Amino acid sequence: MKPKLIKTSKEMSEIRNRISSKIAFVPTMGSLHQGHLSLVDTAIEKAEVVIVSIYVNPTQFSIDEDLTEYPRDLDKDIKLLKEHQVDYVFFPDDEQMYPQGFKTWVDVEDITQILCGKTRPTHFRGVTTIVSKLLNIINPDLIFLGEKDFQQLAVIKQMVSDLNFQTEVIGCPIVREFDGLALSSRNKYLTAEGRKRALCLYKSLLLAQNLFRGGMVNSNKIISQMSNLIVNAACVIDYIEVFDPFSFEHLPELSPGCRIALAVIVDNTRLIDNIEIR
Repeated sequence: MKPKLIKTSKEMSEIRNRISSKIAFVPTMGSLHQGHLSLVDTAIEKAEVVIVSIYVNPTQFSIDEDLTEYPRDLDKDIKLLKEHQVDYVFFPDDEQMYPQGFKTWVDVEDITQILCGKTRPTHFRGVTTIVSKLLNIINPDLIFLGEKDFQQLAVIKQMVSDLNFQTEVIGCPIVREFDGLALSSRNKYLTAEGRKRALCLYKSLLLAQNLFRGGMVNSNKIISQMSNLIVNAACVIDYIEVFDPFSFEHLPELSPGCRIALAVIVDNTRLIDNIEIR
């Protein structure tokens, strides 16, 4: 059965208020891939009703980023969500989300100023504001987010806790293509050659894991070898960081359970990835 398409906040809230079953929510910007759909499938396992939002949020893009070029294909997205038996698709426009006179923002401190926040200083404010609006409109029992955006997942968890949202945040594993490239809607920007070079993200993370298993623990030495691999692939490093997955503090040495995250520019496309060290 085709999911019901909802375009206004008022209608979405009214429908939600009539539902007594457990509700799972998956927020997306559309251009769905198997990573999104894995979240949907997990949501279906955990709740009786599944709602997916599709909204390309302008406030999480900087002026020089790809807002106008960001891939959009609503018909294809709806077809995929039908195949996965989603109940409702919330598809608001900018007027619904940011009406004239909009002046309120949600800003999580500290954790948003590092990693991706260094080069995208307004990004997380846009993310937290739109997610808080969606949670208020839909009021789900569960929200599902991917671990590829590990910092975003942590920021949303912090916001939900701090503002007493009655929603449980569930992180889901990264979904990769057959060769290890983390699935992303922005992968569509890559040329065939760029697609090959983009594998340097995952290869560098695997290198770090293997160096650790071989006895190397110094973060700077490991990051140096990761950097060499990425630079040799003719890609540009935004950051590589070793950090505690809870406090996000930099770790001078790797240990089991720590996280390594990186952002790399490939063909003018910024890609991110991360791995838990085991």
